[in-house]
Amino acid sequence: MDKIDFRKTLKTLYAPGAVFQQIDVPPLTYVMVDGAGDPNTTPAYRRAVEALYGVSYGLKFAVKAALGRDYVVPPLEGLWTADDPAAFVRRDKAAWRWTMMILAPDFAPRDLFDQAVLKARSKQGDLPDSLRLETYDEGASLQILHTGPYDDEGPVLRRLHEIEMPARGLTFNGPHHEIYLSDPRRTEAARLKTILRQPVRPL
Repeated sequence: MDKIDFRKTLKTLYAPGAVFQQIDVPPLTYVMVDGAGDPNTTPAYRRAVEALYGVSYGLKFAVKAALGRDYVVPPLEGLWTADDPAAFVRRDKAAWRWTMMILAPDFAPRDLFDQAVLKARSKQGDLPDSLRLETYDEGASLQILHTGPYDDEGPVLRRLHEIEMPARGLTFNGPHHEIYLSDPRRTEAARLKTILRQPVRPL
């Protein structure tokens, strides 16, 4: 049985370079959980991530058993918002709102997702109320690969907001999006790889 790796089949979305590039992101379906506050200190963030992985792996095994198709569980992603976009540049994490999410295959039916939720609940107990399977239509976006600590993203985002977007005649059109290609538990901070993506529209 071939194992699908979405980082390869969707390479345009998951393998950017170290310079800003504009792409068009198609509608994709994710397992999602909402929350707010500093991800380093807010208990709800850890609970959200645990629920996402529990359900995503449950869905993977359910799909394999029911459909005979296997895939690599995609990396963790996050949509980040704040009343002031500069909160990301200055790393004011208490002001951040987030939706953490993991891509789900388009061939996974809703009933298998429901089965995965039940299985995760039996292991983890209560799951976040906002846990859901939802299609996200991001559209035109600018993205770049950032290598290094998460807190070093500020200058990159300042360049995006103050130079790249104005120079291209673009403005914000949705939440700041991050895709975490590295496992921070096993990767030193200087080698962390994170895709930084911003949906945009013409001014």
